[in-house]
Amino acid sequence: MSNKPVRAAVVGIGWWSDVLADAVKRGSSIEIVTCFTRSEDKRKVFAAKYGCGMSASYDEILKDPTIEAIINTTPNNVHLETTAQAANAGKHVFLDKPIANTVAEGMEIARVCEKAGVVLALGYQRRRESHFRWIKNEIDAGRFGKLVQAEGNISRDRLGKIDLSSWRYQAEGMPGGVMLQIGLHYVDVLEYLMGPVRRVSGASAQLVLPGDNPDVASMILEHESGAISNLTASYASASEYYMMNVYGKTASAYYDLFGGLRHLKQGDTKATAIACENNDTIREEVDEWAACIRNKTKPETDGFWGARNLAVVKAGVRSAREGRAIDVAEIMKSGE
Repeated sequence: MSNKPVRAAVVGIGWWSDVLADAVKRGSSIEIVTCFTRSEDKRKVFAAKYGCGMSASYDEILKDPTIEAIINTTPNNVHLETTAQAANAGKHVFLDKPIANTVAEGMEIARVCEKAGVVLALGYQRRRESHFRWIKNEIDAGRFGKLVQAEGNISRDRLGKIDLSSWRYQAEGMPGGVMLQIGLHYVDVLEYLMGPVRRVSGASAQLVLPGDNPDVASMILEHESGAISNLTASYASASEYYMMNVYGKTASAYYDLFGGLRHLKQGDTKATAIACENNDTIREEVDEWAACIRNKTKPETDGFWGARNLAVVKAGVRSAREGRAIDVAEIMKSGE
C-alpha cells in the first residue's frame, strides 16, 4: 500500500468544488494537481486559489497517466458521461450526491465503475456528523431496542439568494427540487439509522421562491423493518435548521441544530445532553475515498447505495404527482 497522496483533478468548477478543495487542503491524503471547466476564467481563479495546474480539456486529464482520480462536481445530468469517461480511463471518482437525475443513470454509473475496478464514492457528509455516529453506535449496540419511528427536518432560507440560471434551482437540472437537493442528505441519514425504505408517500409545493421547482416537500417513509419516518425539507424557511429525532422502544435520541443531542432511556423523565464534537465531515469523506483507493476497499456510500437512495426521493416525487404511496422497488424497476 502506498502512503503517497492520491493525485486528483477537479472537474466542473463551481462553489461546491471550492468546498471540497478546502476540505482536501485540510488533510494530506489527496493532492489536487490540476483542474478543468469550460470557463478559462474559472480555471484560472481555481488554479491560483489552490496552487494547482490547469488543463485545457477533460480529455487531457483522462490521458494523463499521473492523475489517479477525479473530483467530479459537474451538473447531475452529465454525471454518467463524465464518470464513465473517468472510469474507462482508470480514474477513481468522488461524486457529490445525487448520483444522477435518474435511477437508471445512477445504476449505470455504479456498474461502470465496478466493472472498471475504480473506487466511486458519493458525497453524503451529513451521516458522518458525530451526533449521528453516536446514535448509530447506540442502535448497533442494541440499546435503542426495536426502532419504531423517526422524524427529520432540513431547512434553509434561500429567498433572494438563488441564481435561477443555475442548474441547481431548475426542474430540469434538479428534478424534485429541495428534497432532491438537500432532503436527500437526511434520506441517507434515515436509511443509515433506521434501515432501507420500502415505500414512500410524498407531497410538495412551491410557496416562496421563484422558478419552477418545489421549495417545500414532505415524505412519509415506510422502512423495511416496519418503522415509519417522516422528513420535511424547505428552502422557504426563516432560517437554517436541522432536526432529527429517533425513537426506539428502550431509548430515543433528539438532535437539533441549536440544542445539540439529547438522549432519553425508557423510564427516564428528563433527557440527558450528549457532548458531541463538531467534526470535519467533508474532510472525513474525501479522506475515506483516498484510503479506499490505496487499500482497495469499498467506501461507506458507493454508487449502488447512491442509486437506491435516489430512488427513495424519486418515489416521493412520483407520489406527490400521482397521489398514492409508491414502492421504492417500482422506481428501481422503472429507472426514473
